[in-house]
Amino acid sequence: MMTATENANSLSWLGIVRLGLVQAALGAIVVLTTSTINRVMVVELALPAMIPGALVALHHALQLLRPRMGHGSDVGGRGTPWIIGGMAVLALGGVLSAMATALMGTNFAGGIALAVLAFALIGAGVSASGTSLLVLVAKRVAPNRKPAAAAIVWILMISGFVVTATVAGKFLDPFSTARLVAVTSAVSAIAFVIALLAVWGVEGNSRLSNAGDAATTASKKPSFKSALKEVWAEPQARHFTIFVFVSMFAYNAQDLILEPFAGSVFKFTVGQSTGLSGLQHSGVLMGMILVGAIATMAWGKALGSLKFWMVTGCIGSGIALLGLVVAGSVGPTWPFKANVFLLGLANGAFSIAAVASMMSMASNGRESREGVRMGLWGASQAIAFGLGSFFGAAMSDMARLLLGSPVAAYSTVFAFEAILFLVAAVFAYQISPAKDFRQSNAGSKPSDPPSRDSLVASLTGRA
Repeated sequence: MMTATENANSLSWLGIVRLGLVQAALGAIVVLTTSTINRVMVVELALPAMIPGALVALHHALQLLRPRMGHGSDVGGRGTPWIIGGMAVLALGGVLSAMATALMGTNFAGGIALAVLAFALIGAGVSASGTSLLVLVAKRVAPNRKPAAAAIVWILMISGFVVTATVAGKFLDPFSTARLVAVTSAVSAIAFVIALLAVWGVEGNSRLSNAGDAATTASKKPSFKSALKEVWAEPQARHFTIFVFVSMFAYNAQDLILEPFAGSVFKFTVGQSTGLSGLQHSGVLMGMILVGAIATMAWGKALGSLKFWMVTGCIGSGIALLGLVVAGSVGPTWPFKANVFLLGLANGAFSIAAVASMMSMASNGRESREGVRMGLWGASQAIAFGLGSFFGAAMSDMARLLLGSPVAAYSTVFAFEAILFLVAAVFAYQISPAKDFRQSNAGSKPSDPPSRDSLVASLTGRA
């Protein structure tokens, strides 16, 4: 049950949508830099694919800064400055990435140097704005609304991808590097203004860290190293970090091989395989919407359990991947498109439940560590995404050399991913978003033993 004060501080649905628009603006810049500019480097400039690949990897690696950025938000007591500042850095990185791409045509070394700076800024900007945004949602959204809030924020982010890719694509033709810089600059500027207007005034002027007096506030300003050590010492926070890494690694390991698999086994054309990717993402979107709606409406009941949806989504993802293994043997008679859609549906179900669990668990444990926790989980996700894509592609190449068959190679990777998802389901089963290892403000002493009711709630995964 929320207190009257907590209820008064909770965001309305409009406030949640406004924060979702910030995530959409963030996604609009990222999709241009990791997708469009990636393609321009490889196709129009005829550069090795490893160059944009390394730059995108740098963007992911810089997201190891997420815990540090979250700590800054904790210490300052407000997330809005970090969101606005992070979006400014991200927008600058987006513009510089386009300028760097244009420069590579005439001054390759200078272009590469500028691109490294640009993608470093992109990674830092995403870390600062994305982490603080999720912390703000975690602090200000009522517990029963968090599943729907997670779905809204992520759906708007995907919408930012789609709208930007569609509109920017039209303005980029006929292509020129000058047009690339102009379009990217316009998107970055518009995205920053949207984020600024969307977040303005949502947080208010009050600190949300429950700090009452100056002495209490001062006691909540440890060094980042101490804060990170304290959070890592919390069993549930550490356990959830591992779950996020394993599940997101499995989620992204098929990213670069599903379309080649469709071409090898089912003889899909380039256009058909691209459409297959769209079908999968439609399933992801549907899974997010369904779980967000069901978990919100059934809050406090079995179907409202975030743990239930994390476990079910991971198991479903594993089964769908095993279906792809079977598809490699059966061939065209297998319901391949339905299999891919179900994979997306299960992926969307577990991922949105995991995000909602992040929001639910961010405040569990020692006070004023929400940013560090959210940053730790965000960094785990980002690194898992980067490593998952690379590992999936590398493992398929290695399996092809050893097995001599592309189909067998892809099936090996899918089977490995299925196993990882089942491992992730076991981790998810041991997580309770409603209860965590708590420590008092004075030191590392654990809280009082849980009551019978809280134990029942933890076993069912309800808040």
